[in-house]
Amino acid sequence: MSDPSCAMPALAHTLQIVPSDAWRPADLPAEEDFLRCIHCGLCLNQCPTYRLWGREADSPRGRIRQMMLVAQHEIPLDQGFVSHIDRCLDCRACETACPSGVEYGRLVESARAEIEANYRRPLTSRLLRRAVMRYLLPYPNRIALMARAVRFYQRSGAQGLARRSGALRLMGLQDRERLLPRIDSDFFFSRLGMTFPAIGQHRARVALFAGCIAQVAFTRLNDATIRVLQANGCEVVVPDHQLCCGALAAHAGQRDVARALARINLEAFGRESFDALIMNAAGCGSSLKEYSRLFRPDEPEHLMAQAFESRVKDVTEFLDALGLSAPLGEIPFRITWQDSCHLLHGQRIREAPRRLLRQIPGIELVEMPGADQCCGSAGIYNVLQPQASLDLLSEKMAAARSTGAACIATANPGCLLQLRAGAAIHHTGQEALHVVELLDRAIACS
Repeated sequence: MSDPSCAMPALAHTLQIVPSDAWRPADLPAEEDFLRCIHCGLCLNQCPTYRLWGREADSPRGRIRQMMLVAQHEIPLDQGFVSHIDRCLDCRACETACPSGVEYGRLVESARAEIEANYRRPLTSRLLRRAVMRYLLPYPNRIALMARAVRFYQRSGAQGLARRSGALRLMGLQDRERLLPRIDSDFFFSRLGMTFPAIGQHRARVALFAGCIAQVAFTRLNDATIRVLQANGCEVVVPDHQLCCGALAAHAGQRDVARALARINLEAFGRESFDALIMNAAGCGSSLKEYSRLFRPDEPEHLMAQAFESRVKDVTEFLDALGLSAPLGEIPFRITWQDSCHLLHGQRIREAPRRLLRQIPGIELVEMPGADQCCGSAGIYNVLQPQASLDLLSEKMAAARSTGAACIATANPGCLLQLRAGAAIHHTGQEALHVVELLDRAIACS
């Protein structure tokens, strides 16, 4: 019998990463973008790295000052500057706190693009970044191949042996290995190109963005998202030819990769008419809602991206506005909520997931101290900056434990991986679930 996880999408076009799409001097922010920061300091206590280390150079206003000085050629683009920019999680909590409307996320992505273009990183770092951003995430077949290798490692006994032997510690990989996602038995790739009918009254026709790593590590979450949408009267289309959203590449400064992926996704989701393009990954959704930032106003893709952005909805945002129509059974559960950074700070969505959770009979929602503070996942930050990530995770798990909740709910797969690792590392015994998974359970119990 053939392995269903082997079913792979056929690409409509070969991905073309164009060198001229990389960072250009025209991509530099204008001086007024830097000067919008009035150095008031309201961002400081919201910044995870400033709270950890208390260093001005690792605060939002400190990094903005360095960016401006580099742009004005008053300080060199050297290892010191690169280190301070690399240590930023790009959680964008500073944007929420800022009274002057500084677009910090755009500034730090521009700085990282300039670093990629004009700074030569150490060989190991350079190879790792290129391998992940340019040669893995844009290619579904390669993601599936890598996932099968990791699945064999996890289920053959090799993982247990590697952990017991101390080999991971000797290679400096112990912390990173604990954050590996559990690979699915059945990959979501086999659902691409499928349409799932609405149950009951037809209320909307939506497209699902399936993600990249999510298709090998969060198949159950994607399936649950489809079931919840169907149960609430939505016809769900999973368009073929879609690729990685490009968020990680954009955050890492590899704009040419992000632009190439954006072009293919704009075409893949532009072929049919949908009421909304649904995301269950807050980080991906934030990136999709900002596709127009990847293109200059005089480029044809800019207008396409603006039309595309207007249809992108986080699944919690969409269901909250649509209204739940499916009957919900009781789940006697005390839960606490962790705000995904790019849902709260990137998309400015706070109350929608909380309102949905409160509609589930039996749910007791307890607010977590510092729910709006980053858990330390931040894309691949936990791989590139493992110690800082684990320090932030330790704070988060202490806050989660203080609630007495049996479950930590959130809205982003990266956060789920981090919180599940945290529950294991700190022995809290808590389950980490996406809000859609809880809705799916409640529907199944009705």
